[in-house]
Amino acid sequence: MEFHSALAESNDLEEACEAVASDVRRRLGDGPVDLIVVFASASYGADLDRLPVLLQEMIGAKTLVGCTGAGLLHQNTMSDKQPAVSVLAGRFPGAEAAATVISNADLPHADAAPSAWRRLLPKTEGPTRGMLVIGEPFHCDMRSLLAGLDFILPSVPKVGGLASGSQHPEGNALFCGRQRVNQGAVVLTLSGNIVVEPAVAQGCRPIGKPGRITKANRNRLARVDDMPIKNFVEAQLQTLTDEDASLADGSPLFLGIASDPFAMSEPTAGDFLVRNVLGIDDGDLVVGEHLSVGRSIQLHLRDGSSGLDDLQTQLELSNVGLAQAALMFRCIGRQGMDHERFASLAPDVPMAGCTCNGEIGPVGGMTYLHGYTASCLLLREGHAT
Repeated sequence: MEFHSALAESNDLEEACEAVASDVRRRLGDGPVDLIVVFASASYGADLDRLPVLLQEMIGAKTLVGCTGAGLLHQNTMSDKQPAVSVLAGRFPGAEAAATVISNADLPHADAAPSAWRRLLPKTEGPTRGMLVIGEPFHCDMRSLLAGLDFILPSVPKVGGLASGSQHPEGNALFCGRQRVNQGAVVLTLSGNIVVEPAVAQGCRPIGKPGRITKANRNRLARVDDMPIKNFVEAQLQTLTDEDASLADGSPLFLGIASDPFAMSEPTAGDFLVRNVLGIDDGDLVVGEHLSVGRSIQLHLRDGSSGLDDLQTQLELSNVGLAQAALMFRCIGRQGMDHERFASLAPDVPMAGCTCNGEIGPVGGMTYLHGYTASCLLLREGHAT
């Protein structure tokens, strides 16, 4: 198994493609590779139609996927000041990469049989070891797609993000094979002799103490530990250090929801799904997720330095030192230089990625669409245990 990543900045798309292709050929040799994952600046506009064709002609790949990004990542570098192309290319005998495009119209209804979801995925020789999921940010029903993929492949890690770089629906692009796609999602499956490890860092840390929801309706939180949510929040804020109190005074609060509703032990930082607090309405806290009575919650704050520390912890737990390649999807609004922290931990691991309008990754065994998150996919040769 051999990978190489490359990045080139140029106002001319063909020139950028030739530069990364030359870099890849110099490292991997001539001849087609098994996989190319490509990220490109949305500012190339209509010329992006040519991107997958150019790379197929210059390098050649059995499978090519990718998307646009406002910022492109490569090792310890992020390019966001001028147009650029970033690629991860690899050969992996004994493993297989296969990709398909899934539109909203393709999605089965909520109570469809597992076979209806399996038909959406490309056919492969062996069991799926991991998935890369990339979506269009304006129209893709990503939550339904992720729920369906978890339904049929609950133990398979799924990582990715939503394309970025343009404020217009048709300005962001996905790539699959030799085509540009403007809507839906591109799903890549990895099977065979390959190990896929996810690492998800949500960029927030818990403050105060956890509590249990005692009254909620959909995304409205009314009572925690049998007290009005307003009283619960005030009680937690009173326990903060001066430093945290100052940070909370100038930053929005987030709500961490325990990912395992049946856990008996008190949850720790990595056990929470972090969601935006949208506001207060008629005494209820309105959040960006449906809530259920009995689930543990804890207030969270965004913190750039702790977000980087969390990323390092998650990467180390996912055996980053053993990785042979990596992809990173990080939020446009996330604080901290995640790519630099990654490179400090794994300087010899080829890595490419982009900034996203939403990041995809597992928390507590389920796959979610996140915000303010860095989500990584780590690849290495071997059989999953």
